[in-house]
Amino acid sequence: MTPVLRTERLLLDPYTPADEEGFVDLFQDVRVSRWMGDGPGTEAEDRALFGRVFTKVYAEDLFDVWAVRREGRLVGHAEIKRTEAVDGHEIVYALAPGAWGSGLGTELAEAIVAYGFDTLGLAEVHATVAESNTASLVLLERIGFTHVRDVREDDGSTTRVLTRRRRTAA
Repeated sequence: MTPVLRTERLLLDPYTPADEEGFVDLFQDVRVSRWMGDGPGTEAEDRALFGRVFTKVYAEDLFDVWAVRREGRLVGHAEIKRTEAVDGHEIVYALAPGAWGSGLGTELAEAIVAYGFDTLGLAEVHATVAESNTASLVLLERIGFTHVRDVREDDGSTTRVLTRRRRTAA
């Protein structure tokens, strides 16, 4: 069961059916969706994806997926899941453009990483980021992720794989 997480300014909690329009709006914004998965999808695809959060992900307890809220409004999406692409747990996060530039991305990424280390007991977490998504690359490097390797995609683009290892007490 996906737990509730809190940061100084954000609430990460499980989606509710009432979040569908906000989810679809977020995923339909090409400034956001261009960096997620295979890029922008149709509205119908995003509605189906939202439905699968309930019928698959939550119903089968597959991995943790959060609605990201600020002051009661849906402003983003976050998840942590095991993927073959990184042979480990990958963090995924997205914020609506209105939430950019105020440090919320850093706050959100740090919260997911801390959950991976402290709750899931992971030794490392990973992120995959399009080479041209400089904002996310800078953010992740600033919070301790290091570039591990590049993956050449079928369309010729490059995806960067970054890893952050748990710091051990000396």
